Amino acid sequence: MLGLRHMILLITGNGKGKTTSSLGQALRAVGDGRKVLMVQFIKGPWRSGEDESFQRLAPDFKIIKTGKGFVGILGDTLPREEHAAAARAGLALARTEMESGAWGMLILDEVHNALALGLLKLSAVESLVDALPQGMDLMLTGRDAPQSLVDRADIVSEIKEIKHPYQEGKKGVKGVEW
Repeated sequence: MLGLRHMILLITGNGKGKTTSSLGQALRAVGDGRKVLMVQFIKGPWRSGEDESFQRLAPDFKIIKTGKGFVGILGDTLPREEHAAAARAGLALARTEMESGAWGMLILDEVHNALALGLLKLSAVESLVDALPQGMDLMLTGRDAPQSLVDRADIVSEIKEIKHPYQEGKKGVKGVEW
């Protein structure tokens, strides 16, 4: 155990598995007696496997979806500002929860996507990262991680896509991809 030191973990890349990796890290932390909060920035109101399973680990693990769904693709008709407002509200919630002292780990799922899409300002995310209290770990996920966040992280992993069924026009599989 690291004691009062905190760790910043970052998962990025174009392959499937960034959220899945963070869920595995959450499972490990809960097993070590820590409480974990995941704030999801892009995933919308649809239900996925983790939405069902995290409730079995409550109150030690919680997921809060703040996103409105995919931005500008797959039939999205919401105004971009609505997505941006949801992302800003998610970051504010994450900051409040981080400062509450209630959690041992905070996961900002798909925060890099929110940055790349211009829904959040990099300076606001950097400010949260820089204010991370001792004893709390932070995990950041999503494609296109900014170099400044990579530089701040203690552990950085990149998930590289090699093969995926959608390359052949196949749809995602429930329980595997969501």
